[in-house]
Amino acid sequence: MLRIIANRMVLTKLFNDFFNSERASGVILVCCTLFSLIATNVLPGYFEFWHIQIASHSITDWINDGLMAIFFLLIGLELEREVYTGELSTVKSALLPALAALGGMLLPASIYYFINNNGGDTRGTGIPMATDIAFALGALSLLGKRVPSSLKVFLTALAVIDDLGAILVIAIFYTNTLHWMNLGIAAGIFAALIVLNRLKVYTLWPYLAGGVAMWYFMLHSGVHATITGVLLAFAIPFGNGSQHSISYRLQHFLHKPVAFIILPVFALANTSIPISHDFYYALGGTISLGIMAGLLVGKPLGIFAFTYATVRLKIASLPADIGWKHILGAGILGGIGFTMSIFISLLAFDSEPLIHQAKIAIMLISTISGIIGFIYLRTTLKEEASEQV
Repeated sequence: MLRIIANRMVLTKLFNDFFNSERASGVILVCCTLFSLIATNVLPGYFEFWHIQIASHSITDWINDGLMAIFFLLIGLELEREVYTGELSTVKSALLPALAALGGMLLPASIYYFINNNGGDTRGTGIPMATDIAFALGALSLLGKRVPSSLKVFLTALAVIDDLGAILVIAIFYTNTLHWMNLGIAAGIFAALIVLNRLKVYTLWPYLAGGVAMWYFMLHSGVHATITGVLLAFAIPFGNGSQHSISYRLQHFLHKPVAFIILPVFALANTSIPISHDFYYALGGTISLGIMAGLLVGKPLGIFAFTYATVRLKIASLPADIGWKHILGAGILGGIGFTMSIFISLLAFDSEPLIHQAKIAIMLISTISGIIGFIYLRTTLKEEASEQV
């Protein structure tokens, strides 16, 4: 019994650390995005800096292929924790956010595909499927202590599963020519790390060294190298999830570097967009319309509809402290695509103008979704508070 209580305290602390770091990260990401947009269009040489070549790759490429693998490692560790001891540890508790996330991926993708199917560019179908954890939780945290704890957990689990879905989409649909030798070597390294896990090797450095090697061969395999981060996360022993497990220690260590260094640097590099005086014309194109409709309309409708069907079919039930208005609010915040949506747009399009068009649509509609979601939930929570008085 004491061990169960201790584990619950550890998990509560880890969840609070994760939630709080995402809140702070969201604020920093906003500042970095605004700075990068302004600097690109005001400071000479700022845009060119991110395209300086180092070892045949630009600085932006190293950030997107290298640093973001660490971000995916953190996502994988969080997902691993949820699977073993968190909201996804039982089928019953996992079904509600899992099916909600599924709806929040399928409907936005369908809307984008429908808009672009006749003469548009369907390569961007995966762009509106993603939810940005940092911004979504950051917006929710601004509402303070009035937010039901179950809503925080629901949105966190939904966003983590959403990211897993985005990772699978990247691996399956945004992989070009495969180099089977390199892919085989990467798979062999992963298998060796799994063996270390089964042998209960609880020293961290062999996993990190193997992860670097796996990343190198994955990078040259045709499969996007960031997938390595998630694979490595599940190779690292979870143990009992206590503060002494290497999985916990690594996840705890990575929170601040990812929140305050990696994601801000990603934002600086990938929101460096030259904006012309007539940029708003591009917002009427099918790519922009597909992204904006997918995130602003498809996300909340998909999340709400799948959650409603799940509950009505008695597959799962809503937590006692949240209602349908809360689910709709979470769905609206799910329309904040930013990091993962931008990441997928880089893989979807080869043309820089198309990438810039997608980025502008993502940033604009993510901002709108965040504002609408915040105002809607704030009004809802205020009404509930006044009814309780």
